[in-house]
Amino acid sequence: MNAERDLTRLLAGMRPELDPGRYVFTTVDGPAPAGVAPVVTVIEDEGLTLVVRQEEADAAGLPYDYVAGRITLRVHSALDAVGLTAAVAGALAGEGLSCNVVAGFHHDHLFVEHTRAEEALAVLEGLAARGSGDARGQA
Repeated sequence: MNAERDLTRLLAGMRPELDPGRYVFTTVDGPAPAGVAPVVTVIEDEGLTLVVRQEEADAAGLPYDYVAGRITLRVHSALDAVGLTAAVAGALAGEGLSCNVVAGFHHDHLFVEHTRAEEALAVLEGLAARGSGDARGQA
């Protein structure tokens, strides 16, 4: 498993891919309810944060106030790689786009406002096309 650490190669090889689903962030006091298959879980003092498909949250009656699109960076980034999150977040911030980043073992997953997900994808594709560009993601 040769994960990439070089920022130039990480940016050039991102291959961002937009999942067609709608995702929400919610929280529960105990385990995830039946019928809910989280794509992300985070244990916090206040409860268990779940990132789930919107239709699952709706079916389970879970509250949420943010609907996100999920973009996966297909490059296999090393967990100790430096600068990828900053470059991506900087490029999106430059266009007024918020981004919640979750690092998996193999890939980074970005949760962006669903109504602007296609726009976010285009920004990331442009960043990848520029290759190394500005390592901080600033245009």
